[in-house]
Amino acid sequence: MSEKKMSSSRKHSLKSLMLAIAKGLLEEEAKEQEEWRKRYMEETCPSLSLPRTMQELQELCKEIHHKIDRIDEERYDLESKVNKSAKEIEDMHIKVQDLKGKFKKPALRKVRMSADAMLKALLGSKHTVNMDLRANLKQVKKEVKEEDKEAVGDWRKNIEDKADRKKMFETS
Repeated sequence: MSEKKMSSSRKHSLKSLMLAIAKGLLEEEAKEQEEWRKRYMEETCPSLSLPRTMQELQELCKEIHHKIDRIDEERYDLESKVNKSAKEIEDMHIKVQDLKGKFKKPALRKVRMSADAMLKALLGSKHTVNMDLRANLKQVKKEVKEEDKEAVGDWRKNIEDKADRKKMFETS
């Protein structure tokens, strides 16, 4: 509890100071990157002097084509190395998953589909069976049993008989 809370003006001043320092660092970094680009372009791309004769121009074009071919070969080699490395990484990832014994389950989406639509999707045009299960059920007629009606009558008779017995004991 000995810690004191910082006032909002102090927080604001520190925040603005940090932002100013970060802005300065970003500007310096942008300048360095621009200088690096200029140096790289001067080293790799010398200034172009256009030839005056047709033969010199053709030689320049041939030279440029050779450079383009070399760069395409390098790009292809690098691309194949990257693809090979990506495949190796994927294989190693699968091996690690196998060693762990845990597999990542994909997130399943909830799909509302009737049984008919599901079978049609799975079997295609072969599906002709209708999955209306209620149509295949037997119809049963409900019969009202006469015994139930008599049981109600019997119950009332039993009550009346018991009432008569009770009167018998009370009179004695």
